Amino acid sequence: MHNKLEAFQRLLTIMDDLREKCPWDRKQTFQSLRRLTIEETYELADAILNEDIDEIKEEVGDIMLHMVFYAKIASETGDFDIADALNSVCDKLVERHPHIYGEVIANTEEEVKANWEKIKLAKGKKSVLEGVPNSLPAMVKASRIQEKVRGVGFDWENKEQVWDKVNEEIAELKVEVDSQSTQIEDEFGDVLFSLINYARFLGIDPEAALERTNRKFIKRFQYLENESKKDGKSLSEMTLEEMDKYWNEAKNH
Repeated sequence: MHNKLEAFQRLLTIMDDLREKCPWDRKQTFQSLRRLTIEETYELADAILNEDIDEIKEEVGDIMLHMVFYAKIASETGDFDIADALNSVCDKLVERHPHIYGEVIANTEEEVKANWEKIKLAKGKKSVLEGVPNSLPAMVKASRIQEKVRGVGFDWENKEQVWDKVNEEIAELKVEVDSQSTQIEDEFGDVLFSLINYARFLGIDPEAALERTNRKFIKRFQYLENESKKDGKSLSEMTLEEMDKYWNEAKNH
């Protein structure tokens, strides 16, 4: 392994050079980088789902560059630099781990999370949900909300209770659908929220689970497209039964 501090210093030096000499890099702002950072984060998420270690390494580097870039821009206006940002997170980590750096005892993950929420509230946060970003995708947001409130004890006791809630919400959705009421969307959201809760009790990341299903569906449908084309058939002219034949082949394949 290369020396970590030397590698980080090399990145900082290159960032200084690019900001001074490259027309594109000189032009960037917090706002212009925001979209690119989100894109890089999704690329890292893809690499993790693909379990591609080389790709994960590359994407970690790309995201690290973005963090250094934000700090460089802020240093030019005298707001903060990379040392300020790193010391800030180090201070926060020490503060939120009193079971490591203090006298507090926390032997389980749940105790650690509960301590975190207590510390945040003691620091002046009005709600345990303040730390949930508004712009998170809805499914990820639901997971974070549920994790946050669990940290202060607002949660079901076991997965059987959550499964009962899932079935209760599905039944309520069916009532609204059958009556064609204006509450169908609300009830559908309740079903999703309860399923996400159940996933948490099963130790499943619902976002990752759905993405794996998306990918599985794409592979199978593209198999259907390719194999039917080889047989000289057009999807628009095929019956559903004919499509099902290829779909079942894809599942076995």
